[in-house]
Amino acid sequence: MTDKIIALVDGSIYSESVCHHAAWIAQRTQAPVELIHVLGRREAPEKTDLSGAIRLGARTRLMDELAVLDAQRAKLVSHRGRAILEDARAILDQNGVTEITTRLRHGDIVEAIGEIEGEARVIVIGKRGEAADFAKGHLGSNLEQIVRAAHRPIFVASRAFKPIGNVLVAYDGGASAKKAVDHIARSPLFAGLAITVVTVGSETPEIKKGLADAKALLQAAGIDAQTRIVAGQPETELGKLVEEEGFGMVVMGAYGHSRIRSLVIGSTTTEMVRSCRVPVILMR
Repeated sequence: MTDKIIALVDGSIYSESVCHHAAWIAQRTQAPVELIHVLGRREAPEKTDLSGAIRLGARTRLMDELAVLDAQRAKLVSHRGRAILEDARAILDQNGVTEITTRLRHGDIVEAIGEIEGEARVIVIGKRGEAADFAKGHLGSNLEQIVRAAHRPIFVASRAFKPIGNVLVAYDGGASAKKAVDHIARSPLFAGLAITVVTVGSETPEIKKGLADAKALLQAAGIDAQTRIVAGQPETELGKLVEEEGFGMVVMGAYGHSRIRSLVIGSTTTEMVRSCRVPVILMR
């Protein structure tokens, strides 16, 4: 199956939202959902030798006891992971999703995504992980690593699910922005949604042509599309539009146009994901 929705759940406060958004995508695309929980290396049993220089057989007994504790801890971590997957499945069930699989994996989450993303049409992840309440001003480190490494669209779920009716597409003329528009035109996820393609910057002939091409492509696909050019800085103006006009979702390239941004992940992208209270779809 190369068309599944992969939803990453970690038991954080974002996991429920990840499930609701994955269900919304599934209902609109008729794609199955695979729920994945990754047991990171930090959750593996400790290997530290705590026995010191104990002699006379006590060291052996202590090492045996530590081995038992390690095994028990590993079992508890796996049980917790399976419980998280069961709870996630229940949310999808309640949302009417019928094709659901679950997978518990061990190791590095970025490596895990690299191995399975070829099966996915989209990867759904929460903005932050288990330390979400303690890091409201920062993106989750896993999210940043996954965006850098993945080649499929990344759907970054907001903290709470809300019905989505209108979408802002951040368009800077770069390759990933053009790919985002093409993806919207082809995907049933966006059917019936109102799309506004926005460029922040100067009204140049090149920008006007790019927006006209984007609008024509979307309208040819039967999508209600409007375009707009807004003066100012992308990091602030896009966020203002989302807040003031009530957009339900943002779609943007994960990498800015080379003439504007040269970072691994563009600063506009990082700021939008960090500050937006709505889901953000990132395209490579």
